[in-house]
Amino acid sequence: MFSYIQLQADTIANAASNVVVENVASNTEISVLGFILKGGFFLIPISILLFYTFYLIIERYLYINKASKIDTHLLKDVSVNLISGKLDMALAIAERSNTASGNILKEGVQVVGRPITEIESNMDRAADIEIGEMEKHLGQLGLIAGIAPTLGFIGTISGVIKIFYSISVTENISIGNISGGLYEKMISSGAGLIVGIIAYSGYHLLNGKIDHFALKIQKQILEFVNIIQKS
Repeated sequence: MFSYIQLQADTIANAASNVVVENVASNTEISVLGFILKGGFFLIPISILLFYTFYLIIERYLYINKASKIDTHLLKDVSVNLISGKLDMALAIAERSNTASGNILKEGVQVVGRPITEIESNMDRAADIEIGEMEKHLGQLGLIAGIAPTLGFIGTISGVIKIFYSISVTENISIGNISGGLYEKMISSGAGLIVGIIAYSGYHLLNGKIDHFALKIQKQILEFVNIIQKS
């Protein structure tokens, strides 16, 4: 009889402990959004910078991708009309392309008949303008790459200051109190670094596309000048 009562007591104790463990586990569970929101106030500007970074990258990519297209037949069509003496037709073909390379060729066609150095200089200036249009707002990506991690770091530092202030007031130096507050504030540092990496990567990838276009357009200018010299 005694052993039966002992068995029942052990069963009840085990069930109670399981309930406590389950309740603790359920209470410690947290969603990803809830975890992120523990980062504090500085996550607000970091989030704004994240959305603005994506906007800049997408907008600049679409613009650069469209403007930097070089039609391999464009220069050939323009040169054929130039050799035939049809300057108006060559100019119309260049304008119709609606690309950066077409605008640069148009500037060259407009000064055909003048010294070669003047033609080349005119086209180089047009190329600089088109590249400048492509680079517009890219500096902001570089700025975000530096600002976002700094904001995250400031958020962490402010959180650490609050933790130590709380310790000085309450004199509670428990590991749970320190680590709990610290991990929450380090979320802002992690978020700032992620935004900074995205902005930094976008900045250099887009600049790489612009550099590639600049190289191709210089080859096109050289080819155009050679055609003028031979005609």
